[in-house]
Formats: sequence, C-alpha cells, structure tokens
Amino acid sequence: MRVLVLNGPNLGRLGRRQPEIYGSTTHAELADLCVGWGAGLGLEVEVRQTNHEGEMLDWLNAAADDGAPVVLNAAAWTHYSYAILDACAQLTAPLVEVHISDPRQRPEDFRHHSVVTPYAVEVVAGHGVDGYRIALERVAGG
Repeated sequence: MRVLVLNGPNLGRLGRRQPEIYGSTTHAELADLCVGWGAGLGLEVEVRQTNHEGEMLDWLNAAADDGAPVVLNAAAWTHYSYAILDACAQLTAPLVEVHISDPRQRPEDFRHHSVVTPYAVEVVAGHGVDGYRIALERVAGG
C-alpha cells in the first residue's frame, strides 16, 4: 500500500529549528526513518515537505483521487487553513494527523485548535519523530 507522509511549513528545517521543541532529527533523516518503518510494515512510503500551501493542497487532492492514506503534519496550517480542512474532507482513505510536539500543551492558545482533527482517524502528538512510526502503524493496521 502506498502512503503519503506530508509535512507543512518549516518542517524542512527540522534539526535546526527549535531543537528543544522539535528535536535534532533533520527532515532528511525523518524521511529515511519513515521509509524504513513503512517497509517494515509492508507500506510504500513517500515523504514530502512544502512551505507552499497550494502545493500541499495539490498533494492532498491527488491523494483523494488515488485513495491513498495520508500521514499529515500540516504544521502552522493545522490551526487556521480552511483550504487544508476542505482538502482533508475529500480524503477517502485514512488520514492520521501527526505532530512532533503536542500542540495542546504549547503555551500559545492558537495552537490548541486543529482544522485537520475532524477528518483524522487518529491524532498522534507529542511523541517526537517517533510519532510518525506510530502513525504509520495505525495506517498499516487499518
């Protein structure tokens, strides 16, 4: 089964951006981990990252057309992008929302709301990059 792992803005700076919150793993290392974890679960994993909302929308719309499961860390868009909400609403295969930190435990009130959650079969938050492994296990398990 093909699974898309989609990461939103600033996640390409993992390992350099606020390591006290997001850890020291780079996005390239995260991508390699996801591909390996997926292979162990019988999944073909493709990892993508963008800072451009329209590109993320195109990827989500293609996943909806293909029926591909999605592991999504929409990053900042999680909290306000109604375009991301509308794209998630179109998905027919499972969507697992993932966050490296736990947005609900962060001090900024705006982080406590997600437009993705209503369409997710599960939210995995606060497990660091290991949350992606947990999310892929959920996709593999149905």
